[in-house]
Amino acid sequence: MRPAHTVSGVLLAAPFALLAALVLGDWPPLRRLDLVITTHLHGYALDHPVWVRAMSFWTDAFAPMPLRAVALVLVIWLARDGARRLVGWVACTMVLGGLLGPLLKLLVGRQRPDLPDPVAQAPGLAFPSGHALNAMLAAGVLVVVFLPRTRRRSVARAAVWLGALTIALVTGFSRVALGVHWSSDVLAGWLLGAAVVVATAAAFTVWSGRRSG
Repeated sequence: MRPAHTVSGVLLAAPFALLAALVLGDWPPLRRLDLVITTHLHGYALDHPVWVRAMSFWTDAFAPMPLRAVALVLVIWLARDGARRLVGWVACTMVLGGLLGPLLKLLVGRQRPDLPDPVAQAPGLAFPSGHALNAMLAAGVLVVVFLPRTRRRSVARAAVWLGALTIALVTGFSRVALGVHWSSDVLAGWLLGAAVVVATAAAFTVWSGRRSG
């Protein structure tokens, strides 16, 4: 594994592990911060039904299952284009992230916010946010697959970065805005998703180097 990949993976995995430990330990400052953010956004949502509809539309459009369906279409397109290594990487990244999310939810066992007059409902446990995790996976796939196909300082390259950031950030934010996740759930989903992308990219880089060598 290249040193840069190793450092990047540790930098992403360590904050996730720390955040999980704080959640498991019910650290008071984190609990208070989560509560303040959720309470503020819930109050705004109650007063702005159009905002709730917009957030609900976004969170449904970029939910894990639609993102996986798009990833499947991308895999088929890459296979027809002859990019077999990218096919394997995209599939591995989406599957690994999709398995880690539910497993960690069970291990941490954190409950979702229980708000008066909720504007949205979601089943299951909270930590990490599956929407945030899968949105970050999709953003990573978008960057890895399409960024090399653009020229430096081009509009297309800027569009790839903007699209990736928008998908990850707005999808995660929508879960807190709708009151179905704590902010730390979403942060954990982003960190875990980024760590999975880096880890699988590093693994495939090493594997490709050994095959070519």
